[in-house]
Amino acid sequence: MRSNLFSGLRDFFILWGSQFVSTLGTAMTSFALVVWVYGQKGTASSLTLLSVCSLLPSILFSFVAGTIADRWDKKHTMLVTDSFAALGTITILVLYVTSSLQIWHLYIINFLLSFMNAFQGPASYVATSLLVPKEQYVRVSGMHAFSGSIITILAPALGSAVLAFGGLKAVLIVDLTTFLIAFLTLLLFIKIPPLKRNTEEVKESFLKCCLSGVRFLKEHTALLRIILFFAFINFIAKMGSYGMLPALILSRTGNDQVSLGMVEAAVGFGALFGSIVVVLTKPAKSRVSVIFFACGISFLLGDVGISLTHTLPLWIIVAFASNVPMAFLNANLTAIMRTNVPIEMQGRVFSARDTIQFSTIPVGLFLAGVLADYIFEPFMTTTSSTQQILSLFFGIGKGAGISILFFIVGIIGFVTSLLCLKKPLYRVLDEDK
Repeated sequence: MRSNLFSGLRDFFILWGSQFVSTLGTAMTSFALVVWVYGQKGTASSLTLLSVCSLLPSILFSFVAGTIADRWDKKHTMLVTDSFAALGTITILVLYVTSSLQIWHLYIINFLLSFMNAFQGPASYVATSLLVPKEQYVRVSGMHAFSGSIITILAPALGSAVLAFGGLKAVLIVDLTTFLIAFLTLLLFIKIPPLKRNTEEVKESFLKCCLSGVRFLKEHTALLRIILFFAFINFIAKMGSYGMLPALILSRTGNDQVSLGMVEAAVGFGALFGSIVVVLTKPAKSRVSVIFFACGISFLLGDVGISLTHTLPLWIIVAFASNVPMAFLNANLTAIMRTNVPIEMQGRVFSARDTIQFSTIPVGLFLAGVLADYIFEPFMTTTSSTQQILSLFFGIGKGAGISILFFIVGIIGFVTSLLCLKKPLYRVLDEDK
């Protein structure tokens, strides 16, 4: 019934709202730092290395973190890791106001914060499962997509505005203020139910417990295969619009942060529109089909579309259209994981998933930076018959080489998604548990 659309979600809404505020502040800082770093170096590899430092530790320590998330109190884990994140922001602020901030400082700080995020992610994921009724999993995933898209829209606009008004210092102060709101809300107003563990699991050694997530995936072939699929997708996606979009826009526009903000806002509006549809509509009967179809369409519209367009209005249209299906993909993928994994094992299984699925991201980002700066971009500055033909489709000047990389990624992602759509192996994931 319509009156029960959001039943059982009171505590989730409180947590979700406070985390939204904090994540918005963090996203504003991330946007401002991307602009600052590109202004210092002006290379794609400087941005991709920043992303690698933000991801690598959380991937490397994910197995251990998932076990700890299942064993430790979820609320305490989230409070501690959030505090370390705030400490990182304070460190950047102090370095900046004393005119000591260097790019390598950001690499180190992001590396350390990523280590803490390895623990925060699984704890937050399991906490949501504990707060939310099973029948609301898809809707809650849609709500997360909704807030994520709003952040994508607002962060560049607000980040640019605050950056213009008060500089990087003001952005960092806003970030710390939003952290305080989220911290106090979680501390004072959220009670996360304890997670019951069976006797055999309590007696299990820590190392064996760490590997139990991998054992679970080995025993569930369909889950493992879809995770391996997205490991490959993450690898190529980070070489395209999901890793190199800032480098493409900034290089095409002469480091114009307003243009970058408008395109990233369009990304958010597309995800916002898609997430609203996900939240308000009945879940699909075949979530697997939705996942693969949405993935393929996103690559086709996004990477291929952006590579063949060279003006801001067209970038905005393509960015919006390509991110509408992503809300459907993420919501249904998250629901499948929560439905097919027992709640008492979700921390370990989700951490094993993250290690496998995200381990390819740093490689993709690093390779993208190298290919862009040392192969594709230099090639498009040469004079040859091949370059002249490619320039008809991908333009000339700075950013043309990155556009070629986007096109290659888009074709590979689209074809791979359609091939997996036809495989019957994944249908077991749609069965009610």
